[in-house]
Order: sequence, then C-alpha cells, then structure tokens
Amino acid sequence: MNLPLAFIQQIDALLPQTQCGLCGHRDGCLPYAKAIAEGEAANKCVPGGQPVADALAQLLKRPVLPAEPSVWPIQADGRPQRMKAVIREEECIGCTKCISACPVDAIVGSGKVMHSIFTDLCTGCELCIPPCPVDCIDLVEDHTALATAAQRIAEQNHLRDRYYAHIQRDSIKRSRLKGPILRAAIDHDVFVQFDVIADETTPTVATHSTHLNTSAPSPVQSAQTTIELAKIRSKIKKLEKQLSVRPDANKQIELTQLRDQLQQIQEAC
Repeated sequence: MNLPLAFIQQIDALLPQTQCGLCGHRDGCLPYAKAIAEGEAANKCVPGGQPVADALAQLLKRPVLPAEPSVWPIQADGRPQRMKAVIREEECIGCTKCISACPVDAIVGSGKVMHSIFTDLCTGCELCIPPCPVDCIDLVEDHTALATAAQRIAEQNHLRDRYYAHIQRDSIKRSRLKGPILRAAIDHDVFVQFDVIADETTPTVATHSTHLNTSAPSPVQSAQTTIELAKIRSKIKKLEKQLSVRPDANKQIELTQLRDQLQQIQEAC
C-alpha cells in the first residue's frame, strides 16, 4: 500500500516520541504511525494515553477507542504518570549496555566509568532496564509541571531528532566493525561453535559439532554447570525486576520456565 508520507508524518506528529516500543513496534514511533495509516488500531500508545488515542481518532476519522492501559497512575492531563530513569551510580559497573539501549542518548558514560542519566532528556521508555547486568537502574515519578501543548510539540520534535541521530550513529558504528566475532555455546554433550561476521544479526556461516564424553563429570563440566546456573539466576533476577515494573505475560512464562530449568539443573547436580 502506497501511502502519502505527509499523512504518516501527521500521525507521527501526534505520538509522544518516547520510542518505547510498548505499542508493539520496537523500531520507534514512526513504524507505528505507518501501521496506523495502514489500518492498525490507533489506541496502542501507552505513554500517550487517552489524549493521543482521541487525537488520532479525530485525525483518522475513526471511532474513539479506549487507550491501552498503563501500569502508572493517570495525570491531570489524562496521560499516564511520566517516569524518569535514574542510575544508582555507586552500583554502576560502567558496562555501557544502557547507553546503547537508550533511544534518545540520554545516558552518558564510558567503559568501566560510572554512568549518569540526563533526566530532562529521559522519556521513561524503560529500555535501559533489561540490559543492565547489575540492576542499578530505577524508574521514579517525574513531578515537573505538566507541559503545555506548545512545549509538548517542541519536546517531541527534539526527541524525534535525537532518535534519528541515535540510529544513524549506531548504523555507522556497526558498519565499521571488522573481523569475526567468535561465539561458543555448550549444551550438555554437544559443543557448537558459531562464527558470526560483524553484525550480530548476520546468519551463521560455520557450525562445528563435537560430542563430549559425559559418562563422568569433569572439572570443566562442573565449571560449565556453575556458569550456567549463574546465568540463569541472573536472568531470573532481571525478569523479576522487569515484572515488578510492568507486568508482561510472555516474560512471566519465561520466568517460570527459567525457574523450572534452574531447579532441574540443581537436582541433577
């Protein structure tokens, strides 16, 4: 379907530009705007709340639908409570994973150096929370005065520009990566080596399998089990924190599966 770009941009202009992906479109607000223009429901913007759902219905001349509910209380302007991410800086290990995850580059820092968040730029998208390996990021309520219509438009335009700059810079960074990235995964009695070129999304280009003798546990296998248990516990802890912030049925299923997997491995040891 060939849709006028100007029409998609009109829809995008009504979205809050948090780039959070809570609407189901992980690549930002513009893909959701395009999907709306193609017929998708216009009430899925969680941070926009009912005001955005109403504005979109008016623009599209569609029936008004109730907005997707938020876990946060509703403000006086009808939108969910604005949240800001803050780093417990004394616990930060400087891994830089949150920096890459932030869609508007609101986090500053470098490798093995404490990170900080510019709260005036933070959209509360929650995307920096899952990748943090030490769970040192919290969401707190933003109690600044509610923005006027003009202030909101200016903020959205600014955030949109920052997001496009972010993805452009990330694309350039990925294109400059050179050399293979070697990955290894150990699954009980099978060792599988994957050679992946540059981008993590590149298909596997080489696979080699070697069966190991598992008749008796070796020191290497014991170490591998310890590492596997540690990884599972870390994933469980992160999922528990994410679910405490925002319920998610798929994550709840994943958490249950990981707990069962942890118990099975512990019983086998």
